[in-house]
Amino acid sequence: MSTHATAEQVRAAVSAVIDPELRRPLGELDMVRDVAVDGDITRVGIALTIVGCPAADRIERDVRDAAASVPGIADVAVDVGVMTAAERSALVERIRGTKRMPFTADSLTRVIAVTSGKGGVGKSTVTANLAAALASRGLAVGLIDADVHGFSIPGLLGLVDEDGRPPQPTRLNDLMLPPVAHGVKTISIGMFLPPDASPAVAWRGPMLHRTVQQFLTDVHFGDLDVLLIDMPPGTGDVAISVGQLLPHAEVLVVTTPQAAAADVAVRSGVVARQTGQSVIGVIENMTAFMLPDGSVLDLFGQGGGEAVAAALSVGGLTVPLLGSVPLSAALRRGGDVGVPVVIGEPEDTAARAISAIADAIATTRRSLAGRSLPVSRS
Repeated sequence: MSTHATAEQVRAAVSAVIDPELRRPLGELDMVRDVAVDGDITRVGIALTIVGCPAADRIERDVRDAAASVPGIADVAVDVGVMTAAERSALVERIRGTKRMPFTADSLTRVIAVTSGKGGVGKSTVTANLAAALASRGLAVGLIDADVHGFSIPGLLGLVDEDGRPPQPTRLNDLMLPPVAHGVKTISIGMFLPPDASPAVAWRGPMLHRTVQQFLTDVHFGDLDVLLIDMPPGTGDVAISVGQLLPHAEVLVVTTPQAAAADVAVRSGVVARQTGQSVIGVIENMTAFMLPDGSVLDLFGQGGGEAVAAALSVGGLTVPLLGSVPLSAALRRGGDVGVPVVIGEPEDTAARAISAIADAIATTRRSLAGRSLPVSRS
């Protein structure tokens, strides 16, 4: 007995295909057009969001596979078109919703800014690995590279081509879709520099503030469990802007064991508190490691992480030292090739330390006290 497919069955299968950039079904995005079935042959029309959509090949392949999976379908033809300007504008408004700033105090997304007092302490490497570790635990994770002058997150996550250039986000009108690596949706100023430009960014306060604001309002991260922000070192313009835009954010302070780094790291935590943010922990990076002969080398000394945690534990608040990450060749290699050590070499000592910190972060939730929750009366 032969099975005859219907257009409704094919449409249902195709409508369930997920757009790889918007992370929503094609049916919900109104991307499915006419569907016709003639015997065991079906013709499916889809409309991409923009001309030259970088996910076009994958969407067409997934649509073809979905239609072919319907019992009774032996051959699939896919007609690919593009949305009209009006359709695209309507889609953008539907995706964005009514809020220009999605990461408010009422949002269920946990916003965590990773900061340090000075550069060179491995803050960005720690942030990239934390993001990848949290994503590997099934959390929806976004990452903003707010270190505009010293951006390095794209390279650390492998979001670069053979020339070291990050990909540009896909644009839907004024909405940007962040590239994804290792399950982490990522945005960085490096993605907006023209290919023939120097990678240096020489901007002052107002430009920096607008950039951070646009990252928060014009980039479509979708529903996130955690948004990490890789902050620039110090307590300058970006730290002040993030404090103004996200006063409810939590803060992780990264330091090395060295006293000089620890003393400066405390200042970044103090400034964060002055804007209303809460310091949830300290991460000590570049701690002692074991040499092949079994001896231990304290290249940067000892005690910096504990000193920062103690200095920030004031007024009845306790700031814990969440973990110590030892110096590691594997951690450095992972950053060089764009594969975080927690993914590429998870048994490395540094990877285990960062994974333990990710576990501690993932199992704690910020308080819901004082926040209105998205519930309605029946």
